[in-house]
Amino acid sequence: MSVREFPLPDVGEGLTEAEIVTWRVAVGDMIEVNQPIVDIETAKAVVELPSPFAGEVVELLVPEGRVAEVGTPILAVEVSDREPVLIGYGVAEESPSTRRHRRRRPESGASAARPAAHGEFTPRAKPGVRALARELGVDLATVPATGPQDDVTAADVHRFATAARTAAAPQVPRPSGGVRTPVRSIQRTMAQAMVRSVATAPHVSTWVDVDVSATVRLVNQLRSAPEFADTRVTPMTIAAAATLHAVRRTPIVNSSWIDLDDGESVIETYPFVNLGIAVAGERGLTVPNVRNAGSLSLSGLAKAITDLTERARQGRLQPSDSLEGTMTLTNIGVFGVDGGTPILNPGESAILATGRVVERAWAVDGALAVRPVMTMSLSFDHRVVDGAAGATFLADVAEYLRHPPAFGASVGA
Repeated sequence: MSVREFPLPDVGEGLTEAEIVTWRVAVGDMIEVNQPIVDIETAKAVVELPSPFAGEVVELLVPEGRVAEVGTPILAVEVSDREPVLIGYGVAEESPSTRRHRRRRPESGASAARPAAHGEFTPRAKPGVRALARELGVDLATVPATGPQDDVTAADVHRFATAARTAAAPQVPRPSGGVRTPVRSIQRTMAQAMVRSVATAPHVSTWVDVDVSATVRLVNQLRSAPEFADTRVTPMTIAAAATLHAVRRTPIVNSSWIDLDDGESVIETYPFVNLGIAVAGERGLTVPNVRNAGSLSLSGLAKAITDLTERARQGRLQPSDSLEGTMTLTNIGVFGVDGGTPILNPGESAILATGRVVERAWAVDGALAVRPVMTMSLSFDHRVVDGAAGATFLADVAEYLRHPPAFGASVGA
């Protein structure tokens, strides 16, 4: 018999850390291969981890509520010496020689910063991490690395930048006696993303009020149609279709500004729309996206949005659900709000917010009438989208909502 440690795996693309939410096993339990043992919260979702091997739990190495870096041992299990492991985790033990020759990681804190002596030291980091460091004005050579093979991770850069800002900022007296709530993984990641977005992309917002009488009638028709059974249909469903329609005329809104490693920059415009849907859940705001949304029928689009929204609110999203979005739609009207100036999802160039539908006095053919009206606001990255393109896109969305296609037409027609 021997004791095996289970290191926290990377369950998503580029995951650097996760919070231990709930242990499903206790010391002394006998577990089997592929048995769910722990729920972890990543930057994108709550994920269930299966056991990579069978045996008796001898120690829970990371308590609930604690954040652990990828590669950190979180569980110790006594197993048979011939016990196979679950394929894909890569939890084979290191040989003594590997342990002896593994480079020692620096301790956290400014005192552990590694000097770039005479330009000889080149820190290990992925291109995205290098781009992040440039955005935040951080010298990678001074950042303590915690990643595999002493790579500098995105989390390392954020921690270093935050520490530097804190050290430079004047200390503001705070009142005592308040209740402190830990910032959880999803909330912390979203906060970092919003700060980075505002710091790097010049935001511009524009908005329009729309008479959505025809949209409301269409929504009522769709709710009674067989193909929309068990599907939530709202004016936001039609707004999603309107967004896809407007992208066809103004594709630049479905783009990203990309800084290359050689110092140059490019704008990449995508031939597909991975439409992000902002969802506020108990554990924070998430933005899963409908992949290639323009290829779906209207009923398919409605079902995809319903599925993502329900899974997000139940904490059942997978990390991959929130990757590679190209633009975002957020419904702030569900909170009784008319409009706002949303912040871009990092890497995207446009986000459209739909407000509540409220009855207002409205001029119709020279006479005053009461009509259902929605306010729509668009924020965009002014490096990528100029004012004319932003206004054209929003006007096209508004016109679609004023005069949506007849029932049965294809999405985005």
